[in-house]
Amino acid sequence: MTHSTTHPYDALTPDNILDAIEAEGYDVNGRLFALNSYENRVYQIGLEEQPPLIAKFYRPDRWSEAQIREEHRFSLDLVDAGIPVVAPQRMPSGDTLGRHHHFHFALFAQRGGQAPDTSVPDTLYRLGQWLGQLHNIGAVAPFAHRETLDILPELHEHNRFLTENGWIPEDLRAAWDSLIPHLLTHCARRIEEAGTVSTLRLHGDCHAGNILVRDEQMLFVDLDDCRTGPAVQDLWLLLNGDEHAQGGQFAELLEGYEMFREFDRRERYLIEPLRCHRQLYHCAWLARRWDDPAFPRFFPWFGQPRFWSDQILALREQLAALQAPPITIPGQY
Repeated sequence: MTHSTTHPYDALTPDNILDAIEAEGYDVNGRLFALNSYENRVYQIGLEEQPPLIAKFYRPDRWSEAQIREEHRFSLDLVDAGIPVVAPQRMPSGDTLGRHHHFHFALFAQRGGQAPDTSVPDTLYRLGQWLGQLHNIGAVAPFAHRETLDILPELHEHNRFLTENGWIPEDLRAAWDSLIPHLLTHCARRIEEAGTVSTLRLHGDCHAGNILVRDEQMLFVDLDDCRTGPAVQDLWLLLNGDEHAQGGQFAELLEGYEMFREFDRRERYLIEPLRCHRQLYHCAWLARRWDDPAFPRFFPWFGQPRFWSDQILALREQLAALQAPPITIPGQY
């Protein structure tokens, strides 16, 4: 597949970035350092006689202004409730959202740390405590504009996008087309077994890379994917290893979580459909972003036959997981 030679981010030059921050009333010193980010563009901005700021420029046309503002309000609600979340700063104007040309942007205090070691039971217990409190705030009111996680329709849409746009190599297409219907069938069965579960406002992408730990303190970062969905979406990404290991990790998470909020055990039936959803979403995300020059540069292996043969193998393993009993939580049902 090819990608276009121009992209909206091409207009996000260093001068435009610094002009945007300066226009909000900050005295920039000209220092600008790009940080790792693919979906958005994130920079460390040097200020005169003040600590640097982190500026996030949202990908144009991904979220509406109303959706971004809901993300900001949710982040600030969490901070007001004492939950350790890195929320956008209010600018001198009093707003958390800036606009420069066709870019929306937000500013954050610079915070450091490292990803938590989720192999440590006490770490999982503490994460569970914070997530229980985060979900208590998430359940207070619904999102009006943010997306709702809907596993099966999104699986169908990701597969449709990949197949209709020619991303699956021809020599692997038969294997792909024979596998996907089985995955969808077993995902639907698991979702049916879970039954009707409650939904609430979520972090949405709560993996270890979006949590910082420093001096025993935890911080949740990057609510860019906050959405409505079942509570388990914010828990399962913290599980690693084989079935036995994940069961023990889940028990530690829930022990902390249920100090503050009850967890519906039926949601464990959703873990493997959610895992399948994330696998297909990742492939479709890369395909949808291929016109952004950063993606071919940072993901050169995407689109190569080896990548797709590996995906088929991983999805076959996922099919086996969907056919197995749901995760067992030691000491519980």
